[in-house]
Amino acid sequence: MFTVAEGADLECLLANLSETLASVNVMANELAFDLDGARRSFALGIQQMVELSELLANRALDIAVPR
Repeated sequence: MFTVAEGADLECLLANLSETLASVNVMANELAFDLDGARRSFALGIQQMVELSELLANRALDIAVPR
């Protein structure tokens, strides 16, 4: 159903990964503040892992495509 374009270069892939993670980060953060107790903590834990993944993707992009 979904696929990644065969000719997509590393910069394009990493940039899209970074943008996708940023979107998930915002959604998880919004969701967390609609919850209470353990569910809120769980959602914030997911948000923190997504944020870490976003930092890693951005660093990989910086290494792959120095500016």
